[in-house]
Amino acid sequence: METLTDEMLAHGRSNPAEVFTLVYQRLSPSVHGYLVARGVDDPEAVTHDVFLALYPRLATVSGGVKGLKRLIFSIAHARSVDHHRQRARSPMITEYLPELDSRFTASAEDHALSTGLDTGALELLGHLGDDQREVLVLRIVADLSLEQTATIMDKTPGAIKQLQRRALGNLKQGLATKVGGTP
Repeated sequence: METLTDEMLAHGRSNPAEVFTLVYQRLSPSVHGYLVARGVDDPEAVTHDVFLALYPRLATVSGGVKGLKRLIFSIAHARSVDHHRQRARSPMITEYLPELDSRFTASAEDHALSTGLDTGALELLGHLGDDQREVLVLRIVADLSLEQTATIMDKTPGAIKQLQRRALGNLKQGLATKVGGTP
C-alpha cells in the first residue's frame, strides 16, 4: 500500500466517503498498533471508534496529512485514556474455576444443601398459598418491614400481619405432621 499524500487528500475532497476509505485503509493499522501498545483491551473496537469520531470532522482538517495524523492520533489518545479511566473504575471480572479454588472449608450454602434442610423447608413452603409464601419470603428471607412488604404486595399492613400469622401457623402444623406429632 502506498503512503498517504497531501495530493491524495486534495484529490478526494470532492467525495468524503472516498477520502475516509483512503484514510482508513492507510492509517487504521497504525492506530490499531498505537492502541495495542497503550494496552487497550479491545483495540479493534477502539480503532473503529476513532475513525467514527474522525468522519464528521474530516472536511475541517487542515495541515494536510500531518494535520490529519495529528487529529487521528489525538482522538486515539483520548480514547485510550478514556478506556484506562473506565477500567480503573470498574472491577476486573474473572471466571470462577473450581479446580483453582484453594479453600478447604465448605460454604454455608454447601452445608445447608448437604444436610437436606433446604428440601424440607421448600416442601413445607410449597404447601402454602402464593400470598402466604410471598409474605414469609419477603418478611423473613428478604428481612423487609410490614410496610415494605405491604407496598410490594399492594396490601395493607394489617393484611400482611394476618397472612404472616396464618402462614406461620400452617408451617407449624405442616412441620408437626411431617415429624409425626399432632398439630
